[in-house]
Amino acid sequence: MNSRIRVLVVDDHALFRSGVRAELGDAVEIVGDVGTVDEAISAIRAGRPDVVLLDVHLPNGGGVAILEALADSMPATRCLALSVSDAAEDVIAIIRAGARGYVTKTITHDELLDAIRRVHAGDAVFSPRLAGFVLDAFASTRPVSTDPDLDRLTPREREVLRLIARGYTYKEVAARVHLSVKTIETHVSSVLRKLQLSNRHELTAWATDRRLL
Repeated sequence: MNSRIRVLVVDDHALFRSGVRAELGDAVEIVGDVGTVDEAISAIRAGRPDVVLLDVHLPNGGGVAILEALADSMPATRCLALSVSDAAEDVIAIIRAGARGYVTKTITHDELLDAIRRVHAGDAVFSPRLAGFVLDAFASTRPVSTDPDLDRLTPREREVLRLIARGYTYKEVAARVHLSVKTIETHVSSVLRKLQLSNRHELTAWATDRRLL
């Protein structure tokens, strides 16, 4: 019988990490779970897991920072991004940094196990809607983002912008990205200020014009 795939879970929410452990059960071997960039880098270097389930956004950096720090020292470890974000720039940035796949947190138990196994085998794995982002980006030599207004926003602000523009309430956005309502309000205020917009209706129109939804 083949040994189980050794998996490290990297996410800043302990409850989510516990949920992944429970969901994956005995199908793989969870060798650890951590919540920061520095912890992830240390755990990967020390444990050499087969697959890292990697959150895109972390408080002190993100998946890209982890991949860049380990670019020359982890050839046998495969990274699979597992994120609430389905933003094109997040997908493309982490794939360019070296991740072998990107799936969203709406994934089912069976789909996640299949993604882990496929990434471990060397395949590139994406949630269906996200594959097009990667194909479009790598089929072109143009920069991923050429919108100076959009470039003023942080990745988290772009994520919040998309959700608000899609019609989610502040409370719903907070639940989806695991932040407080007050923090979401702060992000929205920052987005409105940077884009020189007055309200969420103008924000939705702005996002729609740029096909960000």
